[in-house]
Amino acid sequence: MDPEPQQSLTVNQCIDQIAQKLEAATLHYGHGAIDAHSEALWIVSKQLNLSPTEALDHLEVSLTSEQLLTALAVADERISTRKPLAYILGEAWLMGVPFFCSEQSIVPRSWIAELIVDGSLEPWLPADGKALDLCTGNGSLAILLALSCPDIHVSACDISMPALSVAARNVDRHGLNSQVELLSGDLWNALPEPNEENLFDLIICNPPYVNANSMNTLPAEYHAEPALALAGGDDGMDLIRRIIALAPDYLSERGAILIEIGNEYENFKRAFPQIPAIWMEVSAGEEQVLLIQAEDLH
Repeated sequence: MDPEPQQSLTVNQCIDQIAQKLEAATLHYGHGAIDAHSEALWIVSKQLNLSPTEALDHLEVSLTSEQLLTALAVADERISTRKPLAYILGEAWLMGVPFFCSEQSIVPRSWIAELIVDGSLEPWLPADGKALDLCTGNGSLAILLALSCPDIHVSACDISMPALSVAARNVDRHGLNSQVELLSGDLWNALPEPNEENLFDLIICNPPYVNANSMNTLPAEYHAEPALALAGGDDGMDLIRRIIALAPDYLSERGAILIEIGNEYENFKRAFPQIPAIWMEVSAGEEQVLLIQAEDLH
């Protein structure tokens, strides 16, 4: 005999069931969701074509048996592959904004996103200003910047052509082709030679910054992402040295560069003891993101 069909579950019941399933496995989080319950919400909301936030208003809705089976299959794949959920679903959310996501670039996530959305960076973004997202990856920060400040022009560059193809899909998805320009190349080599006409008021950068020891101990979920987008050399500062060395050439007189360094605060201080960095407060604390004004780089 065929097994009895599973009784209809509400969104809330399904989230709880999947969260328990995920919690029983030794998974690591941090790719758009902070824990098992958040990932379960994300899995179930996808079946309803809702954002995770929207799904919270539909907790008593019943799922069809097909939606339930699909949600459970996604949870099983998450457990068996240890891949970030964003890769399995092909989508990630950052500050409530959806982004197409694939293994060609790292999953959209950055503390810089908080500073863009809460307006902290507006003092460095005059009307008709120019901004650059260096190491743009999937394009999410450039897109958030363009959405938050519709009157600025945003350039975004990356060394990885596969990542830029993801970024192009995201720029198109949000209808920003006239405001966001994608450029290919290794850091500053992606840009035209700087002159008075093409300097940037603000450069944001979430570069590869994970130090070698940490790279070796990262959970499987992180090893599913391109190492090129994570590894920052022995002390995590390899690319940041190259970025800071030439940043003054590309910044306007009152410009600034904002860099995320994650857990590499001590390594940054050792590498750049002379730079008066302004540490920006984000939800992870005051040692993750720093801002350097152009005048302090010369």
